[in-house]
Amino acid sequence: MFNSDFNSLVELLQVFSSEEKCIEHLEELYWNGTPVSPFVEGSKVYKCAGGKYKCKDSGKYFDVKTGTMFAGTKVSLQQWFCAIYLVINHKKGVSSAQLGRDLNISQKTAWYMLNRIRMCFGIENYNELEGVVEADESFYGGLNKNRHKKNKIPHSQGRACVDKTPVLGLLERSSGRITAVVTKDTSKESLQPVIRKYVKPQTLFITDDWKGYRNMPEYNHHVVKNYKEKVYDHTIHTNNIEGAWKIMKNSLRDMYNSVSKKYLQMYVDEFVFRFNTREMKSGIRFNYLLLNSNIRTKYKDLIHV
Repeated sequence: MFNSDFNSLVELLQVFSSEEKCIEHLEELYWNGTPVSPFVEGSKVYKCAGGKYKCKDSGKYFDVKTGTMFAGTKVSLQQWFCAIYLVINHKKGVSSAQLGRDLNISQKTAWYMLNRIRMCFGIENYNELEGVVEADESFYGGLNKNRHKKNKIPHSQGRACVDKTPVLGLLERSSGRITAVVTKDTSKESLQPVIRKYVKPQTLFITDDWKGYRNMPEYNHHVVKNYKEKVYDHTIHTNNIEGAWKIMKNSLRDMYNSVSKKYLQMYVDEFVFRFNTREMKSGIRFNYLLLNSNIRTKYKDLIHV
């Protein structure tokens, strides 16, 4: 069984003290110790020099990094493992500039590594939710009041999406899991298809009184009532999802100078991964991401997201 006992970066470096140990770990994770061809299922595999293997049926060569986030990289696996550990365990994430300094690599290389890792974070997002589900939107793009007079944007108050990008969050109370999706705006045409895709019918669905949530008869829909009213149900609230948004906003504000709309969903996926796996021990969470790192991302794919 692969090692999952490390709970600090120092322990991780002790476990994976060389490139060979990193490769052995990946081979055990991906192949259970027996090489498997990524080209032809069930093909016989020959072991070659330099950690390479050859698929008999296709005649192609491969290694344990083929078809994963590590494919074609010139950065050592030990540095990759450190990067993954730092990203998933820092509550507010890590900037590419900071990661570059920590790993003694360029900021550009660190940015490429970070975004390859982020492309794998979707494994914890887009869950189907049931039971009691809270919904709320969060907005990203800065406050108009903080802009210089000449840069202020008219008609951008409230839920207007003129200068901000909305993210719809759905939280399942029983498990504490979140599904969060960047949307075009907060109209019912944008919000309700996402809700219907990820929230099962007959769910107790709790929202505020925004019109984008109205007319969904397939749910047991409850609206958060005004606190000034004398009688209301204390279980009908959206405190949990609002608390999650506070963590995410603090992360984006404190760790990153700015996040463009183009890449916002990737940062949302990163936050959701850390939030949904917050009860996992560090080593188990590290291996969980490695097990789901079979996403080959090229540079052109990232810049054309």
